[in-house]
Amino acid sequence: MCSTCGCGEADVRLTTLGADGSTGHGHGHTHDHGDEHGHDHVHVEQDAELRTHTLELEVAVLAKNDGLAARNRDWLCERGITALNLMSSPGAGKTTLLERTIAAAGRPVTVIEGDQETLFDAERIRRAGARAVQVNTGAGCHLDAAMVSRALEQLQPERDSIVFIENVGNLVCPALFDLGEKRRVVVISVTEGDDKPLKYPHMFAAADLVVLNKTDLLPYVDFDADRLIRDARMINPDVQVRPVSARTGENFEAWLEWLG
Repeated sequence: MCSTCGCGEADVRLTTLGADGSTGHGHGHTHDHGDEHGHDHVHVEQDAELRTHTLELEVAVLAKNDGLAARNRDWLCERGITALNLMSSPGAGKTTLLERTIAAAGRPVTVIEGDQETLFDAERIRRAGARAVQVNTGAGCHLDAAMVSRALEQLQPERDSIVFIENVGNLVCPALFDLGEKRRVVVISVTEGDDKPLKYPHMFAAADLVVLNKTDLLPYVDFDADRLIRDARMINPDVQVRPVSARTGENFEAWLEWLG
């Protein structure tokens, strides 16, 4: 069990999907390179010493991840590559957003796809015309900087391109882990309810942008967009919000303008 966030031990597998349909696999367990977040089997008891040990371990784990994230950031910066970390709950529409973005971005796009299992999303990205690396985390509930480093090594994105990191669907743990990205995007769909900023404040506090997706469904759901925007900015006064429909393209130009 991951001592930082409580998720199951990750069994990371990387599969590269070229735009032409070719695939390549990266083998090996996450511990083979020593860069993943640690798995310490200390159980938190009532004893203060054990609680202190667990806290110190969590701090050390995140510090190690931050060091690897800084290396990723330097690697990307040297090549003029913009990396964006897309986070959401499952089903918010991240992959649909990326499918439409690939065709309209105006510069090369590659994608690192994070899911516990399957190649479904990476296959969708390939069919949309971009190369992708699928990172399957097994029981792990988030990507970390070491996984992204390995994916970048396989992906080898072009200079002056955009790399989207589609994180594992989860509104909790991905907010803890710096991946080396330039900016963070939280995608929320109107079908999820307008109370998410207050329920998951760490995620919204970490965001540079909130994409309010599936606005084409607003006439059919009980959702107060003004409340979501107000609560998000109460938590993070600097956060920007872009309402869009990735399915219909409604207001999609606002998303592309933010991408630059």
